[in-house]
Amino acid sequence: MPSGPPAEPPEELTSPLAYEGVWRFTAPALDASVPQARHAVRDLLAQQRVPVAAEIMDGLLLIVSELVTNAVRHAALLSPQIAVQLTLGANWLQIAIEDSHPYRPKALEADQGDVGGRGLWLVKSLTAEAGGKCGVELTANGGKAIWAELPFAPLATSPPRVP
Repeated sequence: MPSGPPAEPPEELTSPLAYEGVWRFTAPALDASVPQARHAVRDLLAQQRVPVAAEIMDGLLLIVSELVTNAVRHAALLSPQIAVQLTLGANWLQIAIEDSHPYRPKALEADQGDVGGRGLWLVKSLTAEAGGKCGVELTANGGKAIWAELPFAPLATSPPRVP
């Protein structure tokens, strides 16, 4: 029986990939922050060379727009600043939008004639379609963080059935 310290796993199995990490920035709760947040997330992913599939990227950017818009529209009175946090794992990402407003929203399906009200429902749908998950967590300051976690690549779809 060999003695001595146990063998270490190869470095490629233990060290994080170059793009893994957490990035956080704040923005004023203003309409102008919606495209700024979307562009910042897109640019960060490009700079870090994160291998996100195009269809996941499209969904992610729409999710960022919806969540920042909701924070601007519904939380600005109690939260003049919002925070955007992007967490990158080996093959997944999580986007979280945090504000200081204590109200926890619910995803509602809006009627056809409604102009708004579909944002969180859309976030839930996009996240589920990509094979991810989403949720709302209370923060230490009494506010909330609404987050969506997505894989870098869409779920494999089964081939169409031939009749």
